[in-house]
Amino acid sequence: QVQLVDSGGGLVQAGGSLRLSCAASGLTFRYISMGWFRQAPGQEREFVAAISRRCASTSYADSVKDRFTISRDNAKNTVSLQMSSLKPEDTAVYYCAASSMTMTEIPSEYNYWAQGTQVTVSP
Repeated sequence: QVQLVDSGGGLVQAGGSLRLSCAASGLTFRYISMGWFRQAPGQEREFVAAISRRCASTSYADSVKDRFTISRDNAKNTVSLQMSSLKPEDTAVYYCAASSMTMTEIPSEYNYWAQGTQVTVSP
């Protein structure tokens, strides 16, 4: 059974930092790409960041470029999202996801999803 468990969310003041983590099991981690998405109340789930199988490339939404950094540790089967200079508009439930594609920003191309972790940024 494939499982993705994300964690690290919480309440932080604007301008602060937070690091999200995702642990994968039941799959060959090194052969899948990973991504982070977020969803605010009443809004559609949106792409945040993605990283390729071999960490050869990364992709970020324009709204988080230069503030967020995605990374992975294939030996530990984990992926992380380091978030800095957080803004109130970053408030959302953040989801870790896995895809069989090399790297994608399309939600429908992700095969597995974590339960989500809440990030709240106060003004």
